[in-house]
Amino acid sequence: MMDFAVVTALVLCALTVPGFGDTGSGKAQSCSDIRQFYNGNGFSLKGVPQSEISGEHLRICPQGYTCCTSVMEDSLSNLSRTEMQGLIRDAGRALQASLNGQYKAFDDYLLELLNSSEVLLQESYPPVLGFLYTQNTRVFSDLYTELRRYYRGSNINIEEALNEFWARLLERLFKGANGQYLIGDDYLECVSKQSETLRPFGDTPRNLKLKVTRTFVAARSFVQGLVISGEVVRKVSQVPLSPECVRAIMKMTYCRHCRGVPSAKPCANYCANVLKGCLANHADLDTEWRNLADAMLQVANKFEGASSVNVVFLSLPKRISEAITTMIENIDTFNTKVFQACGNLREEGTSNIGLEEVKKWGKVTVQDSPISGARPEKLVSDVSRRLRDMQSYWVSLPSTLCSDRVPTRGQGDDKCWNGMARARYLPEVMGDGLASQINNPEVEIDITKPDMTIRQQIMQLKIMTNRLRNAFNGNDVDFQDTSDDVSGSGSGMCADDNCARGPRLMAPNTDRPKLYAYPPENKKVVKASANHNLPFIALYLLSLVTLLLRR
Repeated sequence: MMDFAVVTALVLCALTVPGFGDTGSGKAQSCSDIRQFYNGNGFSLKGVPQSEISGEHLRICPQGYTCCTSVMEDSLSNLSRTEMQGLIRDAGRALQASLNGQYKAFDDYLLELLNSSEVLLQESYPPVLGFLYTQNTRVFSDLYTELRRYYRGSNINIEEALNEFWARLLERLFKGANGQYLIGDDYLECVSKQSETLRPFGDTPRNLKLKVTRTFVAARSFVQGLVISGEVVRKVSQVPLSPECVRAIMKMTYCRHCRGVPSAKPCANYCANVLKGCLANHADLDTEWRNLADAMLQVANKFEGASSVNVVFLSLPKRISEAITTMIENIDTFNTKVFQACGNLREEGTSNIGLEEVKKWGKVTVQDSPISGARPEKLVSDVSRRLRDMQSYWVSLPSTLCSDRVPTRGQGDDKCWNGMARARYLPEVMGDGLASQINNPEVEIDITKPDMTIRQQIMQLKIMTNRLRNAFNGNDVDFQDTSDDVSGSGSGMCADDNCARGPRLMAPNTDRPKLYAYPPENKKVVKASANHNLPFIALYLLSLVTLLLRR
C-alpha cells in the first residue's frame, strides 16, 4: 500500500511542476520588463507579480507560466482593441481626407466656372445691347440658379430647366420687340407653341441642351462619387471589432509580453491571418469599390477635350448670345408668322425704342475664357491617379496594418511570435473576404453573419456605380436618395447625428448552421497549452491510483 502512495505522490509532482518560462530553468523568471511596460501604459502595478506565476487563470494568452494576471489580461486586451481601432480609423481618415480634398478641388473649380460663365454673359453685351440683358436679368440669373441647384443634387430635370429658360426668354424678347402692342398671357402661350416649329433661336437650344445635360450629369455624378467614397470609408472604418477579433489581436500583440518575450515581433503570416480575419467584412467591399473607381475614371475622361466642363460652362454666354442674335435678325419674319397663326395684336401706343439699333449692331462678340485649360487637366490627372491608388485599399489594409508590426526579412521566421511561443508560424495565409475565413486558425468567424453596416455600404457603392455608368452614357440620374447620409452639397464629412438612414437590407436567416474554422471544442483543445491540461490529467491519475489502493 505504501508503494502505491509513493507512486501517486511522484506522479502528481511530475505532472504539476513544469519548467519556468521559455528557458526551461527551474527558477521563475522576473517580471520586471512587463511591470515597466504595464505601468508605462498608465496601469497600476497593484497585483502585478514580481516573478512568473502559474497561468491557469488566463483566458486568451497561453496558460503556461506567465507574468500576467486576469486583470492585466483584460486591461491589455482593451488596450489592444483601442489601438487597433485607432489604426483602422487613422488609415480611413487619411484616405477620406484625400478624397475630400479631391472633392473640394473639383467642387470649387466647377462653381468658379459657373460664376465666371454668368459674369461673362453680363459683360459680353456692349452698351447698346445692355437693355436686353438688364430687362431680362431675372431670366438669366434663374437659369444659373437652377444649374447650381442641379449640380448640388436637387431633384431638378435639367432639360426642363433649359426649356423653361428659352420659353421665358422668348416671351421677354417678343414683348420687347413688340412693345407697341398689348400682349396677354393667352397670346404668349400661342407664341410659345409656334416656337416649336418656327424655332426663333435656331438650333442653339437643341444643341446646347445636349451638351449642357451631358456635362452637368457627368460633373454632378463625379463629385457625388467622391462624396460617397469618403462616406463609405468613414462609416466602415468606424465598425467596431468583434470580440473574437479582439481576442486574436490581444494574443498577437501583448501575450508575448506576458510570456516574457516582448522583443519577438508577430510572425508575418500570423499577423496576416489575424487581420484578414478581423477585416474579413471590410475586404468584401473590394469588388464594388473597384467598380466605383473604374466608373469614376471613365467619367473623369469626359472632362477632357471639346466637351470638357470648362469649354461647355464658359460657352454658355456665347451660345445664348448667338440665339438672341438669331431671333433679332429674324424678328420680322417671326412676327409675320406668329400674327398669321395667333392673330393680329391691338396697339397700345408704346414704341419699341432700341430694337432697330440692336438689329443694326449685329452679332455679339463674347470674350475668351479667363480660366486656363491646364487647370482641369491637372485636376483630372490628380484625381485619376488617386482613384487608381485606392482601388486595392480594402484588401491591402491587413498588410498595411501589419507592416510596422512584423519582423524584417533578415530576422528569420523562427524567432518571431506565433501566438504561443517564439517560433516559426506554420499555418498558411487565408484569402481575402468573409467566405475565405472558414478555416482561419486565429479568428473564430461565423461566415453566415456578415456585418450589416458594411453590407449597407456595399449597396451604396453599387447604387453610385450604376449612376456613374448612366452618367457616362449621358443619362440623367436622380440623386434624391444617393446615399444613406450624404446630401448633394456634402463634403464627404457627414456627422453621425445628422445622417439619415439609407435603404434597409434583409438580415440573413439566423437559423442556418454556424460554420467555424474548427469546431469550437476542438479549437480550444488545439490552442490550449499543454500545461493547462496537466492538472486534469493528474486528477484523473490520482482517482485511478485511489481505486487501485482500495483493491
